[in-house]
Amino acid sequence: MNILKFIVLLIAAGATTSALACDYPPLITIPSGADATMEDLVATQAGIQEYMGAMEEYLTCVDDELTAAGDGAPAEYRAIQLSRYNAAIAEMEAIAADFNTEVQAYRAANPDAG
Repeated sequence: MNILKFIVLLIAAGATTSALACDYPPLITIPSGADATMEDLVATQAGIQEYMGAMEEYLTCVDDELTAAGDGAPAEYRAIQLSRYNAAIAEMEAIAADFNTEVQAYRAANPDAG
């Protein structure tokens, strides 16, 4: 019966907080550093900066939704919101790490490039 209450609460919260609907930014593609050009990496870096900014907006939105739900929000709802937030952080960290790995691969494949 608690799950039914939770579902009803989520539907009601969704109806009242539709202005807070959080849009998850699309994942950015990182080229292989061994095959990429410097121009590819520079363009990717600009795309990553844009992606990170969009993810920061997403994180703010998720945080705002949790705040709007208040302290009386069901534990399940709070856990879902925290999971969304933490997953976004983990994805941002993975994107940054992947890009750094590909930059190192580019440097290894192009030792004469600045």
